Amino acid sequence: QVQLVESGGGLVQAGESLRVSCVASGRIFSINAMGWYRQAPGKQRELVADITSGGSTNYADSVKGRFTISRDSAENTVYLQMNSLRPEDTAVYSCRMTVRELFSYYYNEFWGQGTQITVSS
Repeated sequence: QVQLVESGGGLVQAGESLRVSCVASGRIFSINAMGWYRQAPGKQRELVADITSGGSTNYADSVKGRFTISRDSAENTVYLQMNSLRPEDTAVYSCRMTVRELFSYYYNEFWGQGTQITVSS
């Protein structure tokens, strides 16, 4: 089985920066896409940013120019650097990876448990 564990969440003030990480462990053969999603209270989960195995990135319009996603494929880790944080960025942030496990021909989707990020005004 594959497990994803996020770290780095917390409480910050508006305008400050924060970096969250997500590490995958288990019987991993390869990882394709990695991404970050968020869900605020009373709202649907939304894509924040994702990155392909080739390094191509995609961002939600609301975070473009402020957030940067990156990955360390050798360490099975994805990062999200968040700058100029705003109160509306407050949400539970979860990572998602599409993983091919050892002895498998298919990629499956795995999610982390989520980490709370709260931005105070």
